Amino acid sequence: MRRSDFHYELPAELIAQHPLPERSGSRLLVLDGSQTPPRDRMFTDLPSLLKPHDLLIFNNTQVMRARLFGHKETGGQVEILIERLLDAREALAHVRASKSPKPGSRIRVTDGAWLSVVGREGDLFRLRTLESDFGEQMARHGHMPLPPYIQRPDEALDESRYQTVFARRTGAVAAPTAALHFDEPMLARLDALGVARAEITLHVGAGTFQPVREDDLERHHMHSEWLEVGETVCERIERTRQLGGRVIAVGTTSVRSLETAATDGRLRPFRGESQLFIRPGYRFKVVDAMITNFHLPESTLLMLVAAFSGYSEIMKAYRHAIDQRYRFFSYGDAMFLTRQDVA
Repeated sequence: MRRSDFHYELPAELIAQHPLPERSGSRLLVLDGSQTPPRDRMFTDLPSLLKPHDLLIFNNTQVMRARLFGHKETGGQVEILIERLLDAREALAHVRASKSPKPGSRIRVTDGAWLSVVGREGDLFRLRTLESDFGEQMARHGHMPLPPYIQRPDEALDESRYQTVFARRTGAVAAPTAALHFDEPMLARLDALGVARAEITLHVGAGTFQPVREDDLERHHMHSEWLEVGETVCERIERTRQLGGRVIAVGTTSVRSLETAATDGRLRPFRGESQLFIRPGYRFKVVDAMITNFHLPESTLLMLVAAFSGYSEIMKAYRHAIDQRYRFFSYGDAMFLTRQDVA
């Protein structure tokens, strides 16, 4: 298949620019992996789609206040997006300026503290703090790194709403957005139903928003993200299988993490980088169902859900969602998908 096979036209007014007043107030499009049409539900209906002994896998990454603003020594404005912390004093970052800063130059951020440009690693700049560490810089002057399709500056509300209720491991520059729909009352309902929970970590990078530039998908170079699937998760999945439950990934990041940890066919603890590119033809090894938001046209995430539930079925479901005026992308509505193995 080719990149252009995953194109669709989306009216701009369907791109959600703000979260709804309630986390669980979104709509939920249900696609059960068969030939039946998609069903329009509400996210509050999710417990009716689950059963005791099902296991939900959440990504517990925490979004950093990773966007910083400053000036070069020459006075030019600079926008910095921290991609990855290497240690307390060094980071890899995207830097936007009228002219790219040169190695050895300095950038002054808002409070007068200086960053040194150490060098470049591909498209990223290696930066070093000359005073306080990056954690302090982001805490004092960082902004929430809203996705490029949200056409507004970040606001106070984004501090909590562009973060899941169980975020605890700092390192992401984008939220695992399918999990943004879960609030404490929903989690309590699932607990009462006997639905189990487990957590993985995948620090979502800005690469998740990068377009696929090659029409031939075989030539696409997948971005790398750090993840960890612990031994406890593997044990809970094994227990879920024994009890007849399903493994339900909350978000494409959870899918990618679990499938990376089972690359050789057997799920094992994993800690490190993944460049796994899931597209139609991929055979899933772990995940039985998933909850996900709607994804950008021609994106690797749209390719992933098409691999999971079938290309034709997903593209029909997206057309249905557009016709029914669903809200798209990070602050938008959700889908519940069951797995359909396709050639």
